[in-house]
Amino acid sequence: MPRVPLKVALPAAVLILAAGGCSSAAVQSTPTPATPPSTPSAPSSPGPPSARPSAATAQIVIDNFAFSPANLTVHAGESITVVNHDSTTHTLTARPGSAFDTGPVNPGQSATFTAPATPGTYPYVCTIHASMHGTLTVH
Repeated sequence: MPRVPLKVALPAAVLILAAGGCSSAAVQSTPTPATPPSTPSAPSSPGPPSARPSAATAQIVIDNFAFSPANLTVHAGESITVVNHDSTTHTLTARPGSAFDTGPVNPGQSATFTAPATPGTYPYVCTIHASMHGTLTVH
């Protein structure tokens, strides 16, 4: 058998050992916890409307310094997402009063608030741009 110079043999041995380490690492795996068997859920009674969480989500889009739709009707407790498509920050704030307020919604961002529990008509404005206004009607 021919003699292999030490300069070649040593790097080759390192590569072989490294490759062996990689392959053994691939064999070793972290056990994945078993998924518990699914159990049938108990039938749920819907309960009174005030006790049920609302699954619906309404949306108001801010674009070109206007709320769309400007007048929105929702159910008490419904989630409302406000999406800002403008190039500047806006708010959607109940006026008068403090029934809801998104706080500043930056360009390209959104905020979500919950409609008041008390039915009624709630005027709102952008506190940064007073010419922007609308009405939230809660049933």
